[in-house]
Amino acid sequence: MNSATTSYQQLQQNLSDLKLEQMSLHLNEVVDFSVRNQVTLIDALLKLTDHELHTREYNRIQATIKAGAFPHLKELKDFDFTFQPTINQQQILDLATLRFMEDNKNVIFLGPSGVGKTHLATSIGITAAKRRISTHFVKCHDLIQQLKRAKLENKLERRLKHYTKYRLLIIDEIGYLPIDAEDAKLFFQLIDLRYEKQSTLFTTNVNFKGWDSVFPEPKLANAILDRILHHAYVISIAGESYRIQNHLSQEIP
Repeated sequence: MNSATTSYQQLQQNLSDLKLEQMSLHLNEVVDFSVRNQVTLIDALLKLTDHELHTREYNRIQATIKAGAFPHLKELKDFDFTFQPTINQQQILDLATLRFMEDNKNVIFLGPSGVGKTHLATSIGITAAKRRISTHFVKCHDLIQQLKRAKLENKLERRLKHYTKYRLLIIDEIGYLPIDAEDAKLFFQLIDLRYEKQSTLFTTNVNFKGWDSVFPEPKLANAILDRILHHAYVISIAGESYRIQNHLSQEIP
């Protein structure tokens, strides 16, 4: 075994010991490339370290997306704007720049079931996660159940802090299930903690005038709405349900 071979094997071992897996994986490829193209040592090292950095960044992004707990991985490129002509596509694309988060503004998607509210909310959330912005998706009913359980276990403050830490929190399906007075107070606490500090994205099928039917106490409903709408973009969607349309298109004539 010559010294060159020994040095190469030692380098492979060093990279493995340092847990530079991608550099170790691509070492042979980069050495061959360098020899063929007479690349300098610096350029070869640059190419080799790029493999490691790109993979680590990809893994970090995937971890952020996984932590988002999204119901699916549908993005804006998958949304059919032609099916919902009432939606201002440029407005949605602007929201996807996450400019609204610079001022801790909220976003509310309002419309009947099946028009694409959750898809759009998730798409914006995934966009944020890809930029490694802490993001979390939760259905309103599940959120309240978690807060109720935390209160019973004397862990409410900890749970509220958990949901307050996210730079973008997506609360889906407000109004689909009834919320009693005590649950509404828990929901208010979270909204109040995030107010003007972090951005929250909501989806709801209930017009704002009807929120007193969602939250049993009108004063509390107004207080929640006041904090949600004070700094917010409201996108109203009127149209057919994607799910119903897909079902009808699959029916045999």
